[in-house]
Amino acid sequence: MIIWIASYPKSGNTWLRSLISSYYFTLDGLFNQNSLPLIQQFPQKKYFKSFNYNPEIVTDTAKFWISAQKIINKDKKIKFFKTHNILGAINNCKFTDKKNTIGCIYVLRDPRNVITSLQNHYEMTKEESLNFMLNENKFIYDYSIKNDYSNFQFISSWEKNYQSWLNQKNFSVILIKYEDLIKDTLKTFKKVIEFIELITKSQKAYNEEKAKISIQSTTFEKMKQIERKDGFIESIFSKNESQKIPFFHLGPKNNWKNIFDEIYQKKLNLTFKQNLKELNYL
Repeated sequence: MIIWIASYPKSGNTWLRSLISSYYFTLDGLFNQNSLPLIQQFPQKKYFKSFNYNPEIVTDTAKFWISAQKIINKDKKIKFFKTHNILGAINNCKFTDKKNTIGCIYVLRDPRNVITSLQNHYEMTKEESLNFMLNENKFIYDYSIKNDYSNFQFISSWEKNYQSWLNQKNFSVILIKYEDLIKDTLKTFKKVIEFIELITKSQKAYNEEKAKISIQSTTFEKMKQIERKDGFIESIFSKNESQKIPFFHLGPKNNWKNIFDEIYQKKLNLTFKQNLKELNYL
């Protein structure tokens, strides 16, 4: 059965997966880049190899989402998967169902800071980033592979994405705010671990010492040092493909109030007004 680590892009998914992979997939709790890929992305091309589809049609793998998950779950073991996909359907093809999913950890970030992070990651202007977030038909894929959309993810808009996961009733979901991870990492990560142990009916006791080691080895500065020294497994090439864009840009120092002028701040507050109220960001 699958536990999804879901989020809209640039919302803290990588940090949480780094914490989870360090805690669950290492003996000592220390982060290393070999443990992070143990939490695979879905959808991903390798999971559709046994199906007949056209990689040049953007949505063609969607009809095999559930079938691929059935194969993944054949051994009936608990697995973590990362996704930015909306919890919805394309041409009546559902992304997942309660037969294949045991729960979801949804990572949420203040949308005003998502914009600034998208700007860096995708080399976009602030307006392009805002339009990106408001586009209900938005999908992303591996831009380095030409004419092959096998890895496409239908992310929709920022609003539709979080609402799709948090409002469903088929399986357990816990909401984790990026801001809470920054404010009190240990307390928030403990909530994540306890949620995982609860839905998996595990008898393992919470190991606070190991959790602390996982946290200490995945701080923003530590991850930035790792990237400078060894590169980072999830960084992508710039638009001109001349070099990779630094994955760890501003992190906790990313503050939209220090980046945007007062006029644009007002625009963002108005654009996301209802969401900000609903999510206690105002």
